[in-house]
Amino acid sequence: MNQSVANAELLASFRRAEADAAHKFGLIQVVAKKGPKAIQAAIETAAKAAKRRDSYAKQLNVQAAAKP
Repeated sequence: MNQSVANAELLASFRRAEADAAHKFGLIQVVAKKGPKAIQAAIETAAKAAKRRDSYAKQLNVQAAAKP
């Protein structure tokens, strides 16, 4: 696979994960009225999304460091 295509795909995945994480954190405010169980579920989902986002960010940093 072409290196620039792989970089573009990774960057697109990162941006989707970043948007998803932001959306999930926003949902915490929405479910706040529904009770502690809903809040806890939203927090756990947001944490997973943030972890996914951070994983893509780490991959991007590794690729950026590997460029000559």
